[in-house]
Amino acid sequence: MSTYQDVAAKRSSKPSRRSLTISLLVAALIVAMALDTTVVRTGSDLDFTEEAFSPEQFGATEFPAVQQWIEENAVGVQLLVQALEDDRDAAITQHGRQTGAHPIFPVSFTGRIEEGQSGIVEVAVDQAPDDLTIRLQLGPAINGTELRDVTGTIRFQQFTNQIEYQNAGRALNNAMRADTLDPIDRDQLEGRLITVSGAFTLINPNNWLVTPARVTVQ
Repeated sequence: MSTYQDVAAKRSSKPSRRSLTISLLVAALIVAMALDTTVVRTGSDLDFTEEAFSPEQFGATEFPAVQQWIEENAVGVQLLVQALEDDRDAAITQHGRQTGAHPIFPVSFTGRIEEGQSGIVEVAVDQAPDDLTIRLQLGPAINGTELRDVTGTIRFQQFTNQIEYQNAGRALNNAMRADTLDPIDRDQLEGRLITVSGAFTLINPNNWLVTPARVTVQ
């Protein structure tokens, strides 16, 4: 016949056995998780983390293609003026690209630099009609998104948000400035003859503000 002490001993042993069982199960689970875990080093072949958008890398990578496209598709001033006078819509379809309210055109010209201010100079182009003023951005501040938008190959859908899209335009301007404008002594350009390939947004038909892609000083 069991005594009181025997019953108490059996009862006191049950929690210890239960605790041991739980501990063994937890240990087994930890071991299984460890065996199923792979350590991924940043930059390795198993690292699928999406890299953050780098404007500097984008500009350096994409600007050469934009520059080449503009040079290959640029329209002379005389031809473009005549095309716009004859049929604006046809001129946009043939030579430019409609972006929002205003079209963008790639253009090329040779002219003599006149006075300017705030990094923008006027260029006297022989082929331009008397009522047309052609201005050129020489920086150091380059504004606008003509380099981003003129080709039609760089679209908003390629980017995560509007900020990245804006930064892409700024990055192309910066890459152009480093490649094309910074090697030029801007303070010694007045009166010099230059050849330009660039792009402009047609807002005022009598005043074109051109963002260059290539500038050659003669």
